[in-house]
Amino acid sequence: MEQEYIKLIFGLKLKQIRTDKELSLFGLSKLSGLSKSYLNEIEKGKKYPKPDKIAALSEHLDVPYDEMVSLKLDKNLAPIGEILQSKLLKEIPLELFGIQESTMIDIISNAPSKVTAFISTIIEIAKNYSFSKESFYLASVRSFQEANNNYFDHLEQAVISFSKTYQVDLTQPLNSKELEEILIEEYGYTINKSELESHTALDNLRSIFIPKTKTLLLAKHIDDAQKTFIYAKEIAYNYLKISERLYTFSWIKFENFDQVLNNFYASYFAGALIIPRTRLVADLKLLFSKKSFKNRDFERILNNYNASPESIYQRLTNILPKDFNLKSLFFLRFSHKKNSDNYILNKELHLSKQQSPHANETNEHYCRRWVSLKVLKDISKTNNTHEFDIQISNYPNEGKSYLVLSSATADPFISDSYRSVTIGIQINNQYKKRIAFSKSKSIPSAEVGVTCERCTISNCEVRQVEPIVVLSKLKDEKIAHVVNELQEKFSKL
Repeated sequence: MEQEYIKLIFGLKLKQIRTDKELSLFGLSKLSGLSKSYLNEIEKGKKYPKPDKIAALSEHLDVPYDEMVSLKLDKNLAPIGEILQSKLLKEIPLELFGIQESTMIDIISNAPSKVTAFISTIIEIAKNYSFSKESFYLASVRSFQEANNNYFDHLEQAVISFSKTYQVDLTQPLNSKELEEILIEEYGYTINKSELESHTALDNLRSIFIPKTKTLLLAKHIDDAQKTFIYAKEIAYNYLKISERLYTFSWIKFENFDQVLNNFYASYFAGALIIPRTRLVADLKLLFSKKSFKNRDFERILNNYNASPESIYQRLTNILPKDFNLKSLFFLRFSHKKNSDNYILNKELHLSKQQSPHANETNEHYCRRWVSLKVLKDISKTNNTHEFDIQISNYPNEGKSYLVLSSATADPFISDSYRSVTIGIQINNQYKKRIAFSKSKSIPSAEVGVTCERCTISNCEVRQVEPIVVLSKLKDEKIAHVVNELQEKFSKL
């Protein structure tokens, strides 16, 4: 273990022994002859006493020396020791949320037994459900995005500064050729567009960066929008002076949290460069000023930028909260194999709070009334390059409604596979204030659930399975009601 954690464990043990014997720091100081301030430093894990001082504490506290220096903690503090020994606190990006590691340890060490039991439960859940380090890191980044309404002004300003420095016109659509020239001329890159094609095992990768020779290997079959995004990310790594980074796109694995965070920063920079804030705000203001919604108006926005629908939908999650105060929204990305009835939710973001449509790990059936699944079903039948749809989704169980827009495209890396990206905006006072077509009756409306197993909508024509979770709950409630009646009946005898 790291030396600092050994000090922390010793301090925790000393504090527990002292408090179990109902001694104050002042009392232990008088008993052991060690100063109160020194003992306080030991208990906080800042100092580790020399053997003679440990011997003095052992003698006066009537605890064997070997037990004092053992790294084993009793059952009340065992979860804390497990956390320290697993180095979990080193992996959690506490500084991202303004928390010092020492503060967190102090909170944990002062926690009652129920809190330490809760921590132990979290550890067990992570083990039993194979919650990987990558999953943990990605969840941390999502929380970071949500805490900041997914808007990062320092990256927005960096894009503006870059455009001025390299005379990139943000009022016009970007193309890969312009960014490729910057990578080659300014950052010394070599672009190789043929090597990846000869390695079938790398079919799912779009690019690999070789840092030693500054060689960027590109997949031959990617379109210009994908190429532009890859170039923009490479520029971000260089312009933002990021050294701790990933070298493949899409990623294979993360070595540490900095790589995850920097991957997000580079992606954000790329999105802001290709889809500039000023232009997108102007496009959205025009769209929101219309009294009725027409698909072609939104599709025109998608065509205004050299970017995939996913990049544009992701960019909306930056701009809508910041410039339109529409903060209650969600983003979803589904994947779907042709002729399959399985829909996989592999990316999501929720701002303000956890919105109703969210991922589940219980193999339940997502609501087939969701527009994000409808567009996937449609595109698998039509073979169009892009399928778009819109609806008002009403969640009767929660009394909430969302304006939901969704686009589906073919997956360029997996044959007969499709992806949909979706953004949902909660219909509230801000929505009604900002969007003129909020009063329009032309947008189709539907009652939806989250999964069939938990849905209370009756006579649903697309239901996949019975609402077993709902039925189980109703059964339990009926049993509880009969039990209460019996208790009342026999308590009067």
